[in-house]
This record gives sequence, C-alpha cells and structure tokens, in this order.
Amino acid sequence: MSGTNAASGAAPCRFAHYFVICGIDTETGLEPDELAALYQWLEADRQGRDPDTAAAGENFEQSPLKRTFKSKVLAHYPENVEWNPFDQDAVNMLCMPKGLSFRTQADSREPQFHSFLITREDGSRTYGFVHTFYEEVTSPQICSAMQTLYQMHQAENPSSATPSSSSSSSMDSLASSLDEADSPSSSSCRSAACGGYDASRDTLYVSKALCLITPMPFMHGCLRFLSQMHRAVTAASPPPLPLESYVHNILYEVPLPPPGRSLKFHGVYEPIVCQRPGPGELPLADFPLGQTFTLLGVENLVQLFNCTLLEMQILLYSQDYQRLMTVAEGITTLLFPFQWQHVYVPILPASLLHFLDAPVPYLMGLQSKEGTDRSKLELPQEANLCFVDIDNHCIELPEDFPQFPNKPEFIQELSEVLLRYGISPVGGAPPTSVPTSSTTTTPGSVSTRHPGLKSQQALRELEDDGRNGNLGGEQLAVLELLQGNATLERLQALAKRTGVRVEALRGVGGEGEAQGGRTAVEEEELRNAKLNVQLREVFASRFTTMFADYEAFVIQSAPDLESWLTNREQMHNFDKASFLSDQPEPYLPFLSHFIETQMFATFIDNKIMSQWEEKEPLLRVFDGRIDKARLYNVRAPSLRSSNYQRCTILKESAQAIEQRLMKIDHTAIHPHLLDMKIGQGKYEQGFFPKLQSDVLSVGPTNNKWSNRTATAQRRKDRHRQQTEHLTLDNDLKEKYMQEARSLGKNLRQPKLSDLSPAVIAQTNWKFVEGLLKECRMKTKRMLVEKMGREAVELGHGEANITGLEENTLIASLCDLLERIWSHGLQVKQGKSALWSHLLHYQAREEKLEQQESPVSNGPERRKSESSIGMPSLRASVIQDMRHIQSMGEIKTDVGRARAWIRLSLEKKLLSQHLKQLLSRQALTKKLYKRYAFLRCEEEKEQFLFHLLSLNTVDYFCFTSVFTTIMIPYRAVIIPIKKLSNAMTTSNPWVCVSGELGDSGVRQITKNVLEMTFDSAFRPHTHIVAMFKCQNLGKLTTVQLGHDNSGLLAKWLVDCVMVRNEITGHTYKFPCGRWLGKGVDDGSLERVLIGELALPNADEDSGRGCRTPDMQHSPGQTRRVSITSMGGRGYKPTSAQIQEAIGEAVNSICKHFHKPEKERGSLTILLCGEVGLVGALEQFFHNGFKSARLFQKTVFVWDFVEKAVAYMESADQMGDMQETAEPLGLTCVSLCHYVSAINSSPRNIGKDGKFQLLVCLGARDRLLIQWLPLLVECPVIQRMYEESALLRDRTTVNALIAVLQTLHDFPITLEASLVKGIDL
Repeated sequence: MSGTNAASGAAPCRFAHYFVICGIDTETGLEPDELAALYQWLEADRQGRDPDTAAAGENFEQSPLKRTFKSKVLAHYPENVEWNPFDQDAVNMLCMPKGLSFRTQADSREPQFHSFLITREDGSRTYGFVHTFYEEVTSPQICSAMQTLYQMHQAENPSSATPSSSSSSSMDSLASSLDEADSPSSSSCRSAACGGYDASRDTLYVSKALCLITPMPFMHGCLRFLSQMHRAVTAASPPPLPLESYVHNILYEVPLPPPGRSLKFHGVYEPIVCQRPGPGELPLADFPLGQTFTLLGVENLVQLFNCTLLEMQILLYSQDYQRLMTVAEGITTLLFPFQWQHVYVPILPASLLHFLDAPVPYLMGLQSKEGTDRSKLELPQEANLCFVDIDNHCIELPEDFPQFPNKPEFIQELSEVLLRYGISPVGGAPPTSVPTSSTTTTPGSVSTRHPGLKSQQALRELEDDGRNGNLGGEQLAVLELLQGNATLERLQALAKRTGVRVEALRGVGGEGEAQGGRTAVEEEELRNAKLNVQLREVFASRFTTMFADYEAFVIQSAPDLESWLTNREQMHNFDKASFLSDQPEPYLPFLSHFIETQMFATFIDNKIMSQWEEKEPLLRVFDGRIDKARLYNVRAPSLRSSNYQRCTILKESAQAIEQRLMKIDHTAIHPHLLDMKIGQGKYEQGFFPKLQSDVLSVGPTNNKWSNRTATAQRRKDRHRQQTEHLTLDNDLKEKYMQEARSLGKNLRQPKLSDLSPAVIAQTNWKFVEGLLKECRMKTKRMLVEKMGREAVELGHGEANITGLEENTLIASLCDLLERIWSHGLQVKQGKSALWSHLLHYQAREEKLEQQESPVSNGPERRKSESSIGMPSLRASVIQDMRHIQSMGEIKTDVGRARAWIRLSLEKKLLSQHLKQLLSRQALTKKLYKRYAFLRCEEEKEQFLFHLLSLNTVDYFCFTSVFTTIMIPYRAVIIPIKKLSNAMTTSNPWVCVSGELGDSGVRQITKNVLEMTFDSAFRPHTHIVAMFKCQNLGKLTTVQLGHDNSGLLAKWLVDCVMVRNEITGHTYKFPCGRWLGKGVDDGSLERVLIGELALPNADEDSGRGCRTPDMQHSPGQTRRVSITSMGGRGYKPTSAQIQEAIGEAVNSICKHFHKPEKERGSLTILLCGEVGLVGALEQFFHNGFKSARLFQKTVFVWDFVEKAVAYMESADQMGDMQETAEPLGLTCVSLCHYVSAINSSPRNIGKDGKFQLLVCLGARDRLLIQWLPLLVECPVIQRMYEESALLRDRTTVNALIAVLQTLHDFPITLEASLVKGIDL
C-alpha cells in the first residue's frame, strides 16, 4: 500500500534497484548463526538464566542438518544506489531469515518464494522478492566439516539416530528451522540412519537465494522473473543469453510503469506484464487478497481488519513466510485512505523476538514451527493482542472492542464478490494445486519446471497442443518470431554463439493452456488483479460513506505551516464531538474509538498540511472520491442514516485493470548481449554462475529512457531547491512530525542491522519515554474532555461528557496500563500483565497478614461530619481486588484488570493503589527486567503523578458499566433530636431508587440503633439498614416511612445517608420533616431526593477535589419546606419566585436536548432542591393565608381540595353546564387526579400530594389547563391575600406561557413517585 510513497519523490523510475544473491561463503566455511546465538542469549535473559553460559558453545543436541548456519550476501548489483542505500545485514537477514539450511538427496528440495519489506527511517518502504533453491555443495572443506559436526553430534547423543529427537528448547517454539516445514512423508521415507550425513554416501545441498529489491510491490512480475532465472540454471540447455543480460535488463532498462499504464518486459523465456493504477485509482497492491480471504475466511478477516483500525497489537503466525507477508500487506492495503503508523514487521527474524515486548501497537509476523503448539508460545502481552494463526485459519481476539459498523451487510457484500470468483467466504485451506515455485502464491501461478523434465517431452506436449488447436497467443507469437520473422537471422546467430538448440526455444511458453489469447498464468494474474481491486473497492467505499463529510470538522487554525508544526501538540485539529453527534447511533461505538487512533490523527494532519504543500497521494485519491460522490448526490449525502450503501464501481474498477493488461502501453528494451568477456560465466546445469560485476555495476548511458529520467530528476532537484528556500527546512519538519506522533517514526521498524545489547537498551529507553508521553497526553485529554464541557455549557455547571467518549477514553487508559505493565515483564500468569502483578501482590500481602496481627492495609478514610453513622471504608488494594474477584459476571483476567482500574478510578484511588502496588520493590524486581518502565524510578513517579490528576473529576465508570452485579448498600437514618426511644416504637422501612432500578421496600429491624459521637463528643443515635441488591446506578430517591404503631410514632428525620459499599459513593437525602399522624402535614412516608455527598476536604491525596455536581447548583442553600418548622421566616420576593420557575423549566428543557445516554435524573429536576415542584410551591405560597390563630396549619393541598370540592358541587348544581366544553373536561380531569391521589394507599402527607399533582400534571401536559381553573375558583379569595401572585392575571398568564414549553418533551416519572396511583 505504501509502495506509493516509496516510489514518489526522489526515487527514480527504475523497476528494480538491486539484484542480490545470498548463500554460503565457501571462503569462511561453516559458521554458526550469530543471530541464533544472540537469540539464545536474549531467551536465557528473559527466563532469568545466565545468558553467557546459554549462548556459549554450539548446540550439539541438534543434528547439524537441522542447525542454522550463517548466510552471507555473496553479491549484489549495483554496488549502491544513491537514493536507496544497500543495507547488507537487513537484506541478508530477510532473504534468509533462518540462515543457511542443508539437505541431502533424501530430503525434499522444492524451491520456495517469499517477499519482505524494509521500512526506512522516513517511513517509506522498499520491497524484496526472494526465490530460494538448493544447490549442490562442491566444496570438500564444507562436506568434511558437516561430516565432523555429525560425528560430534552422534558422540554427544548416541540415541539420536532418528530425526524425531530434535531438541525442543523454548527457542524452538518460536524460532524454527526450514527443515521442519517438510511434509511428514519426506522425513519418514529416510533410511534407518536418516537425519544423518555420510560424505561418502550422501550428496549435500545448501540453500541459495536470488533476490530482487524494488521500490514498488510488483510481486507477480518479480516472482515470474526470478523463477525464470532459476529455470535457466536448472534447464538441460543453457539460456538464450548469458544471465548477466537479463539482470542488466531488469536493473537498468526496465522502467516502472507510468501511473495508469501497463508495461511488458522480458524474462529469460517469457514476457512479463505489469500494470500500475492511475492517479485517481486505489494505489498499487499486487499481493493476492483472494488468498488472504481464503486463508482466514471473511468473518475472521473483517475482525482482523477492525483490530488493525483500532491499532491493537497484531501478531501473525504461520510456517510460511510468504503467507505472513501476504496477510500483512493485504490487511494494510485495505486500510485506504489510512496508513498503519506503528511498528510494521511482516517477517520478524528470530533475533528480534524481544520486539514482541514492545509496549506499542504493532503488526508483526512470526514464523511457526511444524507441530508447535500455540499454547507453548509465551507472549509478553496478550491483553490487547489479536493473534492470527494463519495455517489453522483461526484468530484469537482481544476482549471487549466495538464492532465494525454494518458488519453483517459488509460481510455479505464481500462474500458475494468472492463467490463470483469461485472462492468460499468461509475460508480454510487454499486449493491444493499450489505450485512449488511459490509455495503459497495464488493457485495456478507460475510453477518452476522440474529439473528432471526432458526438453523433448516438453516439445512433444507442445506439438500435441498444436494438433488440438490449443495454441495460445503468446506461444504462437514466439513461434512466429522463429518462423520467417525478420529478426530470425539475429536470433540464429545469437543461438549459435551461445550454443542454444532451437527446439528448446520452440518449447517456450508451454506453461498451461491458452485461453482467449492469454496463457493460464496470465489468466490467473488477471483474475487476481480484478479480485484484488474489487475487494479493495468494497472496503474503500465503507470509508467514503463513513467519512463523507470529514472536511467540515477539520479545524484549520494556523496561518502557515511553520506555526502549525510548532504548536501541533497544543492544537485541536478535528472537532470530534460535533463529528460524532453527526453520525448514526450504531456507528458511534466504533467511530469514537477510531478517531482517537494515530492513523486517523495522521490522516487529519495530512489534510491540514495539504493547504501548504502537495497532497499526500492516498488523501488525494480519497478526496477525489468524496467530491465525485457529492456530484452524484445532489442533496446532502444520506447523513445520520445507518443504511448500508453498497459499492457501485466494482465493474468499472475491474474493467480499468483488464483494459490495461489487454492493451500493453509500453514495452521495455529486450535483454541483449552485453559487452563482456566471453566464457567467464560458463554454463553448468544446477549451479548459479558467478556473474561479471563490471557489466552490472553501471547502467547504459545511451538509452532514451534513462536520459528522460535524468532530465526529470534534474528538474525535480531544481524544484526541490527552490521549495526548500520557501518552506520550512525539511529536517525541522520531520522533527516536529516525529514529536507529533506518539513514538516517532524511528520505531516503526526495528533496526535490523545492529542488534547489540546497547541498541536494544536504547530502543527500550525510547519505549519508556513514549509510554510516559502517552500517559501525559491521555490523562490531559481525559481531564479536558471532562471539564471542557463546563465552558461549552456557558458556565451552567454541566461537567458531563458523552458516556460514549468517556468510555472510549477509559478503555484506552486501561489499554495503556496493560501495555506499561507488560513492558519488560519476565514472570506472568494469565493474559493480563496488570492482574498478574496484582495477584502476586495479593498472595504476598495475605501471607504477611497471616504471619502478623492484622494491620490496616493502606490509609484509613477520615470521618467527615456528613458521614455520621458511616464507619469509614478502608482504602485497600486487596479489598478492591476481592470485590472484583467476587463478581461472577467477569470471566477473564483481562476483564478483572479493567474492572479493577474502573473501580479505582471511580473511587479516586487509582494513583494511590498503583503506588501501593509498586511500593513492594522486591516483587517488582522479581517480575520485571531491569529496563522495564516500572523499574525506571523517575518515569514511574511522573506516571503516578499524571494519574493523580484524574482525581479532580468524578467518574462513574464502574457503576455505569457493571450494571447487573450485586452491590451491598448501607442506609443510615439520622434523626434531628435524641428521639431514639420514639424511633423504636414503630416499624420503619426504606426503599432506595437509582437510575437503574430500585431496591424494593426493605423493612428495618427494630433495635438496630447505633451510637456515635461527633467531634464535640455529643452522642448521636441513628437507625442503620444493610441490604444487598442489583446495582442501582447513581441513586436518585429514597422512600422513607413507618407504620405508625406504638405510643410515640412520630419521627423528626434530619436526613437519610446511603452508601454503595463497593465504590464508597455516599448520597445524602435531606428531609428535615416529621413523619407521623397529626404532626406537620400528617405524612407517614416521604420521597426524598438525593445528591452525592462531598468527601471531606481534608481527605488525603487530593481526593476531595471534584467537578461541580450536575445535580444541583452548588451555591444554593437547602430548600426547607415552607410549612415546616424552620421555613416560616423565609419569604422570597415575587421576582425571585418567578426566576426560580424559569430556571427550573430551563433545566428540564436542557435535559431533553442532551443525547439520551447523558441526561442524568429527571426526578432531581422536578422534585430536587431547585426543581419545578419547589418553585411552584413557592408560587402557590405567595400571599397564602396558611397560619391561623388557634387552628391547624393550612397547606396548599387544602386549597386544591377545597377548589375541587367547589367544582364538584358546582357541577352537581349545574353551574358548570354553561361553561365551554373543554373547560368542563379540564375540570373533570383535575377532580379525577385529585381524588386518585387522595385515594392512594400511600400516606404521603399534604406536601407530598401536591408534589405528586404537579409531577402528574407536567407528565400529562395538564398543568396549564388546571391553573386557570384554580385562579377562577371563588375559594381563592378566602385563602389568598389580594397581593398574592396567584391572583395576579398577568403573572399567571406568564407562568402558563413558561410551562407551555414543557409540552414539547416526553416527561416520564420514576416509579417511586407514582407508586400506588391508579388513574
């Protein structure tokens, strides 16, 4: 996919940069593979053994034929290319990732093909294509060395005459050797002494690799060229021209096809065709996607694609290097228009296994060994790992991640494309006709001609083909060339010079039958190319739909590139909240995660930079597609619709490719004789000759194509020099961009050339710095998101971000903690590194607890005034772990670790708990290597400090996620006076309600009085109830009552406190009223509205800091009921009353304008401190004649009842007949509601009844109809003074207008409010 950026810019347009030969150096002889030794050293270090003894000496346990020996780059042409310096170590390591391997005539020696890539410092890529074959060893020194090694091996292990006894050290489980990939049959057919080597009896073969290094991934072209080169060596007769001609041709005379064009060039025997997509098409991707789908199946592939988009750690696992490369390239290709920004190593050499430790997202491929069990593979971190077992067609996914939008329809569309090409969407073993030359390239691709095949036999087959009329266009073309063609004389002269028989030439192209003028191979390539592009179009069209309007949310804030780069980190580049609010609901879980990724951030960076410099190629194609879609959709695209839109351009995309391959645009110069010494590279069948380097080190100076490139290059250089004066210096830009990325591009690809322990240490140091930086960014982002809403809400105290965004940020914090805990880990149990550490800690602490007398584990919480009657909860790591361990709903270690993090965050103890965990230094030393993040003291301190900053905001991330767990609650009822004896005579009960449900009525057993002393040592008595029920969420109301039995059945309750015993959240439900018959308003039960009680300000670790609460305005004093004892002195002015009503209605409107998941409790807005009921109560109390001398207090409810009684009597007398019909109906509804409230079995008292009437009236949109009735009623003159607000027409009309706005909203009432009301 990124081949595009590798080839753009400075890299001139040559098809191939290097031709490389790797193999055994007969001068130096057999050398054990240093990398394998280094690997053993690292492995021993990881397991805590002495690394020096482990790596010393040779491994005599293993048969020498199974050991790896050092391979070398024997030759590479040209010596160096200026714009792509040759990295010898890296190329050698990736051409032969397992070093040299030896075989005897008894072993299978099929050639293998694989590809690799090298990512350079600047992120650009170079591709390598390798054809590995076996060549007979002719050096007597090497044969005798192998004989000696075998004898030593037998002396060490006399029993190991059979091949089954290969050692199975842990190195074997990860780093395997090539011979294990043989078929079982080939090993079973060996002689009794098989696996052995006897120089007098056996022929020894060693692996050799031919490699092409190219700037773009033309896999099929390179595969065909290399297999033809090998065929030329193994054929019975020499090739038409010396091999130097072909190598020179591909290095210097074959250009890259121009964009949107096709190119034909010539291999040894057949022409090869390549095509390159045009500027508006998807970038080049030549790896067969069909094979990736066949190996994994559509379902698995879409899940893997999803994990890649969410930047998880992805480990591919297969015996076959080419499969690793095919799947890795396939999956990154499908990311268009995004690009993978992290470590990308499709083939991880054994010596780099320590890189699996990397605490960053990565996409790596690991070669498995035949028969190795996946369970034996010990990976440092698995909490966020997607493990792809390619050979067994299965994947292991991380827990709990959002699904890709419209997944079922997406899979359906992909399956249809695959079925059109005859591929099963289920996946599984690929078709069996896989040719030897390319083990796992697509079915039917080029197969290498078997060395034993006689040329006569080939000729006979060709003649038969001719008789059957099956001769295809390519073959005919070649034959015509030889029969009467103008070039015949030249060819014959050439044939004479090189000793080629014409029959061999006539057999050219005998591969497969011809169809429609193309060979079977070309048919297969065309089919692959069409399938590739159609599958990619389906993926690309998903992004075009999802991000059709992304440009509208890009924030262009900088005046020029320099200031943008300088302030990149502080800038807000994309309006995430607005973007998400514009998306369909089902897409949100995925999109909220995805827009936090590095690949999305880079995409937006590229978009912003495109206003100052040339657009990045992928972005240009993507923007072009969006513009095109807009042209077709005259109206706005189907925004907010989650309907699946199928890809509409499948046909056109396949046609474009077919046209290019049918009509060749350019033909490269044919291979030709070079000016070289004759007879040096004498042809010897089966051996690759030593090539003449002088003719291959420089290209031709006279061909017009190279001149054209040179001029283009000069023009480009001139342009670059000019732009460098104009724009920011490139190094500076690169530096800023590296800073902007979380871990700089230097970690995208591990250094393959230098693997000294010093380099490994430096890499780990970069990881530590990167993790600390990521922690700083994440905590800052969490704080800004949580607090930033207050500003958005214009200071109305709303400190609430969308539950969705909050969840995404917390999930990514959990992921970061897992990565920190798995860095440098050496002892682990289970899949979660953090939970493993916690379990070790728990085991230690519990052991210590048994040895000593129980001591407090961690600091105690101090008591605050508000928590009278609440024994303090201990802040203990172990206690919180036990809570999590007792939750049966969580089945895995990763889940437990995440739950523990959420619980600690909600309790504002995360930093404190982790500090406590890391304070046991002996344990940390035992579990972690020296370079681990957790053993870098300074960074660890800063990390804990960043986490401490999260204590300044309130999270409910545990309560809101684990909604089905059972939670113990403690309720404490606190009286105002010492009325303990009175409280014991009746039977109290309580019912607690929250956002997720209620506890049901809980009878409180008598005599559960507790005595506590306050700071002045005054005793306090209160009733305590403990109960366990399913998580209630944030608590909203408490119903409190008693049965009025006994002599002194009157209570004066100050408040009820309820605490969640797991999270420690305490809610205060103020009351300040009597409960009892004949006192106050005669209520035996009350519905109390709660608020989260603030922890005491002197609590440790800054845990007292919090966001202003969203449930009430922090500055308001508690509203005491007007008619209760304390409230009579307080008389608000009419202006204050009207303002309070406006505020209450306003709050309800704002509540409904928020997304549903963020609304909080409506009950609080209706009945809370500054709720609608309280404000209307004030309105009705203004000018109300409540206190009468020598008489009972009169309540507003008394006025309502009298008014209703008057209406009912007037109705019976017929006075109401004259009134208009609607008014009559309103009158009936008011009477009906009042009588329903009065006849309710609940004893809620007069104020409670008025509250209920207001709530029901608001819900059923009747309040504004009832108000005029009450105002018109003659009773008002007796009960209200002249100046009362209720008797002022204009004020009442204004009130009606304000209440009218509530009609737009569907008000639903909590069950606790309307219990027992039958309407």
